[in-house]
Amino acid sequence: MKSAKANVSVAHLALRPATRKADGRSGVGQVARVAILSALAHPFLLRSVGVLNDLSTADFTEVTDPFALFQLWFEEARATEINDPEAMTLATVDAEGLPDARMILCKGADARGLVFYSNIESAKGRELKAQPRAAALFHWKSLRRQARFRGAVAEVTAAESDAYFATRPRGSQIGAWASQQSRPLASRADLEAAVQAYERRFASAEVPRPEYWRGYRLEPVEIEFWRDRPSRLHERIMFTRSTPEAIWEKRLLYP
Repeated sequence: MKSAKANVSVAHLALRPATRKADGRSGVGQVARVAILSALAHPFLLRSVGVLNDLSTADFTEVTDPFALFQLWFEEARATEINDPEAMTLATVDAEGLPDARMILCKGADARGLVFYSNIESAKGRELKAQPRAAALFHWKSLRRQARFRGAVAEVTAAESDAYFATRPRGSQIGAWASQQSRPLASRADLEAAVQAYERRFASAEVPRPEYWRGYRLEPVEIEFWRDRPSRLHERIMFTRSTPEAIWEKRLLYP
């Protein structure tokens, strides 16, 4: 843990932009005072990398079950990330083999893999239909950790898609009907008109799941865990298996 003096220095650095706007009479204006309170209220501004990486109770490189470790890190990220701890980069390839990546939300994670949802007529949907394999990356900045997945992708059952769609906010359900995802849009007004049309169509009734809106599961055959360490001597472990039914093998990797 850093000394109190070091912690004050961290807070001071966070305040520099604010103090430029300080009140000339008091030396510390309202903007600076707000910044001080924000810094003191946000414990992660005052924690060292070592403390952040010691949140787990055990040495992560000793773990033998990658899904158990991922669940632990995922839960810790939910407690520390300010926005969207479930956000992940999903990478696919197009018909020419050109990589394509975008940020999406992981809506399920267990021993079967990672679940996400999309319009199957979107760019990612078309790419996954032609080449049903993908890579996914979680980067939790507050914890200075990453988790990477690679494997085949398959659609989840219609029942799973229905169940998740029913939990979405009504506005998001309407949006799934109104948006022709990834396709050209003449104007924002066209999208807003489509939203209004579907709001009238469904009125006060439940919004059903569009047939083209479905879930996918990435079934990993590779999972890598990365943790930040001083001097860029990071820790990395890789789990691999030949098929989703095979036994995991683990090895350490150089940074």
